[in-house]
Amino acid sequence: MRATRAARTTAAVALLLATAVACGDTGALQGAGATPTATSPAKLWPDLSPAASPAYDFDEADTETVKGVTVPGDDIREVDPIAVVRAEIAANPSDYDDSKAPYRGTAERIGDCEKKNGGDRGGCPVLKPYYRDLTGDGRDDLTLGFRLLPTKMTAVRVYTVEKHRLVQVMANDDAVSGVELAGRSVIIRSPSELAGYEYRVQWTWDADQKAMLLTHDEFLRTGGRKHGVRRATPVPTSAATP
Repeated sequence: MRATRAARTTAAVALLLATAVACGDTGALQGAGATPTATSPAKLWPDLSPAASPAYDFDEADTETVKGVTVPGDDIREVDPIAVVRAEIAANPSDYDDSKAPYRGTAERIGDCEKKNGGDRGGCPVLKPYYRDLTGDGRDDLTLGFRLLPTKMTAVRVYTVEKHRLVQVMANDDAVSGVELAGRSVIIRSPSELAGYEYRVQWTWDADQKAMLLTHDEFLRTGGRKHGVRRATPVPTSAATP
């Protein structure tokens, strides 16, 4: 038995050595180091009474019908984006129209968006509109952005059509470094005052609330930014009030 086992062991070793010589070490497994010990979550202050209501009202599920803007044939692509921004300016004079309004520059430059007014199109605060089905009803929705002048912030809005009316279902005001659409979500990236990091928030359509809700609010490392920028405003902002 010992001789047989020794012979089998010798043959196996020879076979492994031959395989190693023939194939080299390409694809061989390598150790990744010690695995950290798993620890279960520790619940703190078990006797603390749970809060009955939120400390801050973020208005996550607020929606607003846009007054004065019609939707021809219920086709949101037929809606004039500039008219939508004008409607927001008219609905919020304290934010746009007053001489001390924080976004008075937007109201002052909105005329540049109209060719017939002889304005400077390069100074138009309204950005290119994007159309995609974010609500899952098979119809396009409108994602609209415009500069909140004279600040460095950008307003990001999402609109859908409900019962022949244009309805705002998301509003976000912040210093924006990038915006993406993914599935039923709008992802907004904002610069951080801490070099190499950024804020990233995600708004996702919720069929029960019939609004886009803030589902993720993250502070992530990017590694590529050399100089940070102080965040202009907290996110999210009210869907009804910029």
